Amino acid sequence: MRLAFTLFLLALAAFYTWTAFIDLAPLTANGRLGPGFFPRVIGVALVVTLLYSIVIDRRFGLTSGEESAYARDIVIFTGLLVLFVAALHVLGGLLAMVAFMYAALTIFNRRRHLQNILVSVLLPTGIFLLFNTWLNAGIPEGILAFL
Repeated sequence: MRLAFTLFLLALAAFYTWTAFIDLAPLTANGRLGPGFFPRVIGVALVVTLLYSIVIDRRFGLTSGEESAYARDIVIFTGLLVLFVAALHVLGGLLAMVAFMYAALTIFNRRRHLQNILVSVLLPTGIFLLFNTWLNAGIPEGILAFL
């Protein structure tokens, strides 16, 4: 089952990457990063990572259906991702990223409160400034648009 799931994810990642290469331009007409640049990078990284996972699983015989020790963590993280996507347009990109990072770090990096706060504020702020200011990419504003 593990191999089948990884192959399914590989097929999805390959389709995503193919779409990024076929439909989206990596650069704009004036030479700036276009809408296809980051999807191409992410797609290639996904495909390479999943292929690496298959090789490692085969090498160590992990392709049978044994239960993962991290199944609970995967379910929690998936739930946080769903909440993050749902909050993007309501809270806006910056606040949703801060809330997501803080929740994830609080759950998975316990007893490091100051570090969790700093990372959950500084990293999303840096990403927001990178995309919103430098790359001039549209990030959902959410409730920040009304302030």
